[in-house]
Amino acid sequence: MNQSFQELIKHKFPDLSRGQKKVAEFLINFMEKGSLYTAGQIGKEAGVSETTVIRLAYALGLNGFSDLQELMRKEWLASAESKEAASKHAADSAAEEKKPFSEWLSPVDEKDLSQAVDALIKSDQVYIAGFRESHTAAYWLYYKMNQLRNHVLLSFPTGFLLETLCNLTSASTVVVFSLPRYTKEALEVAQQAKKQGAKVIAITDRRLSPVGQIADITLLAGTTEHILSLLALSQVVISSMQKRDEKTAGKRQERLEKLYAEQGIFLE
Repeated sequence: MNQSFQELIKHKFPDLSRGQKKVAEFLINFMEKGSLYTAGQIGKEAGVSETTVIRLAYALGLNGFSDLQELMRKEWLASAESKEAASKHAADSAAEEKKPFSEWLSPVDEKDLSQAVDALIKSDQVYIAGFRESHTAAYWLYYKMNQLRNHVLLSFPTGFLLETLCNLTSASTVVVFSLPRYTKEALEVAQQAKKQGAKVIAITDRRLSPVGQIADITLLAGTTEHILSLLALSQVVISSMQKRDEKTAGKRQERLEKLYAEQGIFLE
């Protein structure tokens, strides 16, 4: 089987029963426990029966619970090794930026963050979507990213233009903010982007939120109770982009500073 555990869960999630979905969410969030616990212990933690846990394995197309646990164990060990290597990298820019925001950013996975930054730098265009309360964070990310690169677009607070999404290509990236209460517009943007072949980055609270299920990369906000959690995560993304592509970002900022000076935008 070529799919990772998380990819398999995302692919099969819509077809799972309610109880199986509870187990899947538990295993995604607590992969270490899933790798070590028995089916009965997992069922108790997830609030379902042991039989439901075993049935999940078959629903995923596996031969049984032992196959499910082996798949989880391999992915958990690989993730643990990756995190250990990342922690030893003293110059890691994302880790430095996260220090003031540890309360809000604790769930952020370094691998996901690195992949997201790489996509945002290399894409032919970036479309940022955030609706209703999430639009504040989306606008901030849009404004800051425009200082680093060109071809950055933004949704409206309550909707989007299909004419804009029509211009997306397989080389484009779409960032979608999607937090409770989840809006249908956020899911629709992600679905349209996938149809166009664009890469979707979800900034959400759960890997298995409606947008998280179909996203290529998921960045988790530490808490959804305060807009600062989204702004802090956006700042990490921006700072990482600056340091990853310092030359390009520097040239664009020089041109902007010249325009600011010519127009007298700032007093000092």
